[in-house]
Amino acid sequence: MSNLPPPQAETRTHSFTVAPEHAGQRLDRYLGDVMAGLRERDGHGDAVSREKVKRAIREGAATVQGRACTVPNTRVEPGQTVTLTLAVPAAKVTPEDGDLAVLYRDAAIAVLDKPAGLTVHPCPSCPEGTLVHRLVRHFPELAAQEGFRPGIVHRIDKDTSGLLLVALTEAVRLELSRAFAEREVHKEYLALVHGVPAPQGELDAPIGRHPLHKVKMAVVPENRGGKPARSAWRVLLADPGGRFALVAVRIFTGRTHQIRVHMAHLGHPLWQDAVYGPSEAVPPAAGELPDFPPRQMLHAWRLSFRHPETDRDMHFTCPPPPDFAALAMRLSRRMQRVVVTGSPGCGKSALIRQLGEAGLPVWSADAAVARLYEPGGGGHHLLRGRYGDRFVPEPAGPVDKRALFAAMRGDDALRREVEDMIHPLARHAMDAFFAQAEATGVPVAVAEVPLFLEAGWKAGTPPNILPSILLVGVHCPFAERARRLETHRGWPPDMIAAMEAWQWPEADKMRACHLVVDNSGTPEDLARRTRGLLAELTRLRAARDARIADHLASLWQA
Repeated sequence: MSNLPPPQAETRTHSFTVAPEHAGQRLDRYLGDVMAGLRERDGHGDAVSREKVKRAIREGAATVQGRACTVPNTRVEPGQTVTLTLAVPAAKVTPEDGDLAVLYRDAAIAVLDKPAGLTVHPCPSCPEGTLVHRLVRHFPELAAQEGFRPGIVHRIDKDTSGLLLVALTEAVRLELSRAFAEREVHKEYLALVHGVPAPQGELDAPIGRHPLHKVKMAVVPENRGGKPARSAWRVLLADPGGRFALVAVRIFTGRTHQIRVHMAHLGHPLWQDAVYGPSEAVPPAAGELPDFPPRQMLHAWRLSFRHPETDRDMHFTCPPPPDFAALAMRLSRRMQRVVVTGSPGCGKSALIRQLGEAGLPVWSADAAVARLYEPGGGGHHLLRGRYGDRFVPEPAGPVDKRALFAAMRGDDALRREVEDMIHPLARHAMDAFFAQAEATGVPVAVAEVPLFLEAGWKAGTPPNILPSILLVGVHCPFAERARRLETHRGWPPDMIAAMEAWQWPEADKMRACHLVVDNSGTPEDLARRTRGLLAELTRLRAARDARIADHLASLWQA
C-alpha cells in the first residue's frame, strides 16, 4: 500500500534516467546524489538528506521503471527511469526582526550589504534566522512571492560578506534570474589569499562535488560531474614578504564555493577558510588587535547589472567590514627589526642593554661571533679547515683569538678573507633571531651589529612602510670614544687605531643611519635618549600603520 502524501498536500515529482556511471548504485544513494546535483545545477529544488530519501523510499514515494520500490538498497541499472515524489513545504517565511544594511532600493529592487555569518535563505540546517526572514519584515511586498526564497536571485556563502541583489516583485525576480543565468550580471569579490599569485590571470576549471568529501566542492572533470566554472583575478596588493595578497576576483559563473575552490586549486587558498585552506593561524600581534572570527576572507565587492525595469546601468561598490580590513592590516604589519651600529667605544652595548631592560628582545653580533669561535661552532670549523692549526691549535680546542687578531692587523687580505667567512654566519644568526622574535608577536626586536655597513648588509626602504631594518647609529666623538676604550677596556692606542681603520669614518656611518642617538654625555643622558628612541619607534610604527590603512582603503574604494 502506498503512503504518498495525502492529496491536500502539494507534491513535486522528480524523474531521472540512470546514467552508466551510476550502474549498481543503491537507490537511496543514487537519489540523494542526483537530487543534490539538481539543486547544485539549478540553484533550487528540494534539499534532501540521505535519511529523508530512505524514509521517502520506505513510504512508497519512489518508483523504478514505473513500479513502486520501498527498498532503499535496491540497485539501479543504466537506462532505468527512477522517480521520487516529495511534499512541497508550505511556501511561507515568518518575518523576523533584524538589521539590514540597505544600500539602495526602489519599487523593483533592493541592494544589500550582507554581514558575514548570516545565511541567505532557509535550509534544513538553518530553518530560521536567515536574511530572508529579515527581508520579509523590511519588505512586506515580498509576501506576494511564493517559496522560502522570496526575492533571492543569487546567493553568497553564509560567511561571505558583501553585496546582494534582491528582487521585490515576481516579474523582476524572473528577469533578474534570467540575467544571472545568461551572465549579464557582473560580480567581483575581494579575497585575502595565502601567498602571492601571478599579477593577473584566469582559471577555467569545472567544479563539482568532491569525490571523497561530499560536503566539499572541488575541481572535477566535466565527464565526472563537474560543471563549467570560470574566474579571473588581479592582484591589488602583494605582501613583500610573500605571506598574503589582496586580490579582486571576478566570477563569470556561479558555482558553489567557486572562488574558494578556484583559489585553493591555484595554490592560494583564502585566509581563514576552514574547508579549503591550510591550518595556518593568524600571526600574533602582541595584543594590538582582537582575535578574528573563523570565517573565510571573502567579500562581494562590486556588482553591476542593468535595471530590470528602467534599463539603466547600475553599479555598486561596497568596502569590506572591519574584520577584513583588520586582518589585512595584521598581515601587512611586520615586527620592526632594529639594528644598532656605531664605531668602537660609542656605547652601542650600553644602549642595547637599556633597550633589553625596557622589554625588547636583543641580540649581539659580538656574542654570536664568540659562539661561532667555540669548539664545534661554524667559525671554528671554517678557520681550522682553511688555516689548519694556525689559529685553532687543537681540533677540540678554542680559537686563538689573539693570534687571529694579530694576523688580521698585519694582513688586510687575510682579514677580508676571515670576514668573508664569518660575516655570512653572523648574518644568518641575526636573521634567525629576528624570525624567532617575530614569531612571538613582539612589535620590535633589536640587534647590535658594529660592522653592519662595513659588511655590506642592507637595511632597505620599501615604499610606504618603515625600512625592513631600521638602522640606529650611536654617535660619540673620537676623543671620548678613545678615552672610554683605554679606560674601561684597556685598549692601547695602536689597537684603537687599527679597529678604527677597519670601519667607516664615524661621520659617514651616522649619515647612513635612519636614526642617531647621541652618547657623548653621561649615562643619565643616554637613559633619557633611550626613552626618546623608544617613543620614536612607537611613533614610527603608528605612522606606518596609518599609511597601510589608508593604502588599503584606497584599494577597495577605487
